[in-house]
Amino acid sequence: MASSSTPSDPISGLPIAYQGIPGAYSHLACRNCFPELETLACPSFEDMLQAVVDGEAGLAMVPVENSVAGRVADIHHLLPSSGLSITGEHFQPVNHHLLGVKGTKLEQLTAVKSHAQGLAQCRKALRQLGLQRIIHPDTAGAAAEVAEIGDPSVGAIASSLAAEIYGLDVLKAKMEDADTNTTRMLIMSRTPSYPVDISAPAITTLIFRLRSVPAALYKALGGFATNGINLTKLESYMLDGHFTAAQFYIDAETHIHSEAFQNALEELQFYCPKDAVNILGCYPAGAARYQNI
Repeated sequence: MASSSTPSDPISGLPIAYQGIPGAYSHLACRNCFPELETLACPSFEDMLQAVVDGEAGLAMVPVENSVAGRVADIHHLLPSSGLSITGEHFQPVNHHLLGVKGTKLEQLTAVKSHAQGLAQCRKALRQLGLQRIIHPDTAGAAAEVAEIGDPSVGAIASSLAAEIYGLDVLKAKMEDADTNTTRMLIMSRTPSYPVDISAPAITTLIFRLRSVPAALYKALGGFATNGINLTKLESYMLDGHFTAAQFYIDAETHIHSEAFQNALEELQFYCPKDAVNILGCYPAGAARYQNI
């Protein structure tokens, strides 16, 4: 079951944007999270975020990491520059299905198309079936192509939503090797929206750059430790192609208005250049964070 923490008052009358074509897993996440909203397919992450900036969409569903494949490339560079705020998170289970042309039997298949990650995440099942793997730019696009060509010997690895949209049969459900395969999505809006209850579980996401002094990161993070704040994510990545300029991304398990966070923030800023700390959002923690702990 999908688990999410969604903004309580999404912008009415506007769709939610996602990257990909209809049937993509981000599209499925939009449907699960906001069944009442129309969706807007965008060809790139930049287009998706810009659609919200321009008012074509009220929200964006942004994939940031997968439990099997890891971080979504480039997205951390786009979030700060978008000018948008994170208002929720959603954990979308990734259930890969083997799809075929209507009326096709499983034994008729000789090849299967999908995104490289989709094929990799179903490696064991595909090996058992003896199917040739054909890499496609995306899972939903593979399903659309299989439906268009109509060759019963070629299937696709994609979502159940893709099967529904493109009129394909599900020949074998849940092909993924890991039943914990989940993608974490961030819900982004033009307007910040913080949880009302400061004591409820919340995540505050921020990025920062440090002054170039010895042990700066160690000292800067000390405020989170002394104030009892758990960091659920800490990542670094290069800025502007220079190996000497790193930016850090943090998910802190705390409310932005808590005294503990304000104290930790003050200590962090002491080790950062002026205006080098950027808070991307504070939002309710998704229930999936605390499952199976």
